Amino acid sequence: MAVKIIVGLTVLVAIVLAVAPDVDTVGVLSIALVVLGATYALLNINAEDATNFLVVVIAAGAAAQADVLSAIPAVGAQLDAVVDGIVAALYSSAITVLFVRTVNRLKG
Repeated sequence: MAVKIIVGLTVLVAIVLAVAPDVDTVGVLSIALVVLGATYALLNINAEDATNFLVVVIAAGAAAQADVLSAIPAVGAQLDAVVDGIVAALYSSAITVLFVRTVNRLKG
């Protein structure tokens, strides 16, 4: 249940940042995306078997970098902005997986 809430909040924050970027003048929503992504990874991703998740992160990051949705008239830029927010959360999840895996290796 907590994972569903985290995913929902991540999408909601990404939409808010895409539709009204002026709301986040201090950067609190951007930090919230990073914290939500890290929390998702801690609760839901097995750091020792994260290959499938990391492939999705790479694919989503490539799609966000290429601005593939900008070709859609009228709403493409906003959709790209939503994807950018979600990718920020995914990248923080990937870094969390890396951190957890490193800690596991150091523990032995």
